Amino acid sequence: MGIANQEAVKQFQKLMEEVDEPLKNTFENVHQGYPNETLMRFLKARDMNVGKAHKMLLDCLQWRIESEIDNILAKPIIPNDLYRAVRDSQLVGLSGYSKKGLPVIAVGVGQSTFDKASVNYYVQSHIQMNEYRDRVVLPSATKKYGQYIGTCVKVLDMTGLRLSALNQIKLLTVVSTIDDLNYPEKTDTYYIVNVPYIFSACWKVVKPLLQERTRRKIQVLQGSGKDELLKIMDYSSLPHFCRKEGSGSSRHSDNGHTNNCFSFDHPFHQELYNFVKQQASLRESIAPLKQGSFHVNFPETDPERADIAKTIESEFQKFGNQNQNGLAKSLSGLRVNGAS
Repeated sequence: MGIANQEAVKQFQKLMEEVDEPLKNTFENVHQGYPNETLMRFLKARDMNVGKAHKMLLDCLQWRIESEIDNILAKPIIPNDLYRAVRDSQLVGLSGYSKKGLPVIAVGVGQSTFDKASVNYYVQSHIQMNEYRDRVVLPSATKKYGQYIGTCVKVLDMTGLRLSALNQIKLLTVVSTIDDLNYPEKTDTYYIVNVPYIFSACWKVVKPLLQERTRRKIQVLQGSGKDELLKIMDYSSLPHFCRKEGSGSSRHSDNGHTNNCFSFDHPFHQELYNFVKQQASLRESIAPLKQGSFHVNFPETDPERADIAKTIESEFQKFGNQNQNGLAKSLSGLRVNGAS
């Protein structure tokens, strides 16, 4: 850490000493014993501006209190069938660890449908995985590898990306805004694999809109990305959709659900779900467990992210119109050929 960065952290520390006790308490759940590293994350997210980083962190802590985020790991999505439905339509999981010890988070962007439950359940599930990552997975990795590990790598599978993804843009914007404002700088690198043409067309337009800090983190790999990813992780940690060229599916693997980190039957999701149920049972003696989604205050989307969402929507619509025009011409040609 450079001298300027150290000075910024010291200034930030002094400001945090003045906050109210409830904010300090929830901050402990955020930093997990590494307050300086956490302050640095918020500083990076605000280009090392101490005042802006301080406001960002206070807003985050206030959001945590208002939405009871400290208790979200004691709020299981029940019954089991509902959680299984969420897992089948919100494809995300932990496939392993990189050679440096960073958790490898796999995300099935193209085949996530988000159509089996209400928006609140998907947001609850997303935040639970964030909190489980920060409170359980990363501290365990830090202990195992003997060094502080505070970030992960994400592998995004674009298999099956279609125009219907337009229906999910609002939900994805909500989720990404929650991450940007409350879990900044938690991803070291985004690897994008199995890229269809529709993504490539959108990427050319969206890439210039992203901040340089974000652009540097994103790598679009060729095909399944297997060869490149094996440089940073072992085969056992490779997401199932990267293991075989042309496998063409985020949902299934030829070795069954145990290797599919999206599946409810995968060890990661079993451990997460059992952990949440155990936490709930500890609290049940105080208050009975209630069914229903955990309602979280949705943050307002910042203008930059709103512009990106509009751009993606516009490009998808252009792509759809081009396809319709091409199909109309083909059908017209068929009719002419049939008449001649």
